[in-house]
Amino acid sequence: MTHSLLNPTRRAFLAGTAALGGGAMLGIRPASAAVNWKKHAGTTLEVNLVKSPRSETLIKYLGEFEELTGIKVNAEATPEQQQRQKVVIELSSGKPSFDVVHLSYHVQKRQFEKGKWLADISGFLKDPSLTDPSLVEKDFADAGMLFAKDSDGVLRSLPFSVDYWIVYWNKELFEAKGLKYPETFEELVTAAEKITDPATNTYGFVARGLKNANTPVWTSLMLGYGAKPIGADGKLVTESKEAVEAAKLYQRLMTKAAPPGVSGFNWAEAQSAFLQGKIGMWFDGVGFAPPIENPEKSRVVGKVGYGVMPKGPATQAAGTFGDGLGVVEASSKKEAAYLFCQWAISHEMGARLLQAGAGVPFRQSILEDQKVREGVKMPAAWLDAVVGSGKVSQLALPVIIPVTEFRDIYGVGLTNMIGGADPAAELKKATEQFAPVLARSEG
Repeated sequence: MTHSLLNPTRRAFLAGTAALGGGAMLGIRPASAAVNWKKHAGTTLEVNLVKSPRSETLIKYLGEFEELTGIKVNAEATPEQQQRQKVVIELSSGKPSFDVVHLSYHVQKRQFEKGKWLADISGFLKDPSLTDPSLVEKDFADAGMLFAKDSDGVLRSLPFSVDYWIVYWNKELFEAKGLKYPETFEELVTAAEKITDPATNTYGFVARGLKNANTPVWTSLMLGYGAKPIGADGKLVTESKEAVEAAKLYQRLMTKAAPPGVSGFNWAEAQSAFLQGKIGMWFDGVGFAPPIENPEKSRVVGKVGYGVMPKGPATQAAGTFGDGLGVVEASSKKEAAYLFCQWAISHEMGARLLQAGAGVPFRQSILEDQKVREGVKMPAAWLDAVVGSGKVSQLALPVIIPVTEFRDIYGVGLTNMIGGADPAAELKKATEQFAPVLARSEG
């Protein structure tokens, strides 16, 4: 590629980014000159995204990618449930209408692998004319690479945004009881129960109690006991001592320290309760933080701490969920599609995602970049919780096809536990119900 061809695109790209205003651009780097960005100029790409603050950020800056590459992008963002159904139907047909697809790793990874729907992009990653030299596997949190590679270790997607589960805590309520942030599960329970005072409508803990939504709360707790719902041999271990202990902990927190009606709470209800200032701790995804610091929505602005999940009896682990972007195997425009995926998870786009509070990139170099950090609107403690969680991240849901059924079946058991049912008996019942579903899916 000649120098003269490259300069106008670089200049235009830099002029475009500069025009977006200095403050919002902290830590934004120009596109790498080593990459032949114009290689597929004139191509049109169809991109299928999930509607979210993350896809809104991508769509907002699409013009920059088009200017940089000469590739036209038609991006469609649809609500999560609709998008999941649509992509499965189209990919199964062998003739999908899109070249790039946004996948929810914790729900779709195994299904996409089994269908062989995503292209092998490991060769592209090693090609210096296609890949920015800063884009290397070791820059991603471990969980990101676990998600992005198939069971044979082949790279099938690029990790886009990660959701670690953290503890949001009300510093004022902790100080009133002379408590500090819990370092262990035991201290977490003690703090939750000390803060709880139904007479003043104050409760020490809130999390999802609604069936299906509540399952990741239990599986995230299970990680602290050194266990996962499915063992390395692919067999269910949801009746193990560790699984039962995690369920008992869930039951205790949700019955002794949570507000009334918590069995009907999804994340939105839990968030809303926490914003009122009467909840000691809220356990959920790191991406739900922005409203907490918004004076129009929150009564706890400036009073909230953000903590990495305390250590369980066996280990400290942050439950991890995430999204990726993949090149469709059936696409005839794989290199152009890869350029789009690479741009979407680039340093500049990751910085924007983080600075807008719209999501957290899997790339550690972005999180550790001082300039990027200066542009983050959230408190430094939030970013520290993100970085700290990345160091102890573990996948919180099993990588299986029937994830939704798993969440539904065990979710009913967990909701029953909030109503007083015996954890061991509920897990036994759920395991008997789910085992045949799992066996069928792998058959």
